[in-house]
Amino acid sequence: MSVIVVTDSSSRLPASLADRYGIRQAPLHVYMPDGTEYLEGVDRIPRSVVSTSGVTTSGANPQDLTELYREALERSDGDGVVAVHMSRRLSGTWAAARLVAEELGSELRVVDSRAAGVSVGLTTLAAAQTAAAGGDRDEVYEAAVRAAATAESLMCVQTLENLRHSGRISAASHLLGSALSIKPILNMADGVLTLKERQRTMTKAIAAMIDDVVELVGDDEVTVAVQHCQAPELAVEVQEKVVARLPHVTSSLVVELGMVLGVHVGMGAVGISIGRGLDPLD
Repeated sequence: MSVIVVTDSSSRLPASLADRYGIRQAPLHVYMPDGTEYLEGVDRIPRSVVSTSGVTTSGANPQDLTELYREALERSDGDGVVAVHMSRRLSGTWAAARLVAEELGSELRVVDSRAAGVSVGLTTLAAAQTAAAGGDRDEVYEAAVRAAATAESLMCVQTLENLRHSGRISAASHLLGSALSIKPILNMADGVLTLKERQRTMTKAIAAMIDDVVELVGDDEVTVAVQHCQAPELAVEVQEKVVARLPHVTSSLVVELGMVLGVHVGMGAVGISIGRGLDPLD
């Protein structure tokens, strides 16, 4: 067999890619104000939850992960499992994974992607491609750590209100972002979302975000992933613009953020994630 790679539903991997590389995904949780619970990637979740007041989310819990990891370990036939999860500073999933890893032993290795959304997915794919090429558990783990360290992720949001309410960004950043209807650009730095810059309109914010990505990438060969919260046409437009300006794009894709992350960033958010060292995804 080969090393099995596991992630969580925050990775936003298209089913076709997850299936191709045999990647398993633990569901994250959405809780409605009336107590209804949904599992992302398992249940049909109403799209309206993104704009519903009082909705909360949580990471995968130890029970979710234990069952998934045990199945993956059995399927690996002794080669082991590498699990890539959302930033430990944004979700309890990594901490839950570490608890389970202590119980299951050294055949399971856990990676903090230091990211959220499709950046988690790109790091997961780097690990899965190494496993598919015959890499052992340590090599797959190292590929994931390297991919996480070299990833870039920026996002434009319509407002910081959702992030402020969920505690994913500070109240001070909220004040900066809301003044004069300014549209903030966020980046992922050391596993947390920070306010990078501000623009007066969403159009200017997206243009600035693309400029920033072009500067960050330079002449590197990269994989480009655009993610959005219920804004598919805008996401395709961003994909076309950023790909046209980068000299070496091995693959590009567009994914929806999903309901768990959508609750935190709000309707209309769009972001660009960059992965390095991946084989073409076509």
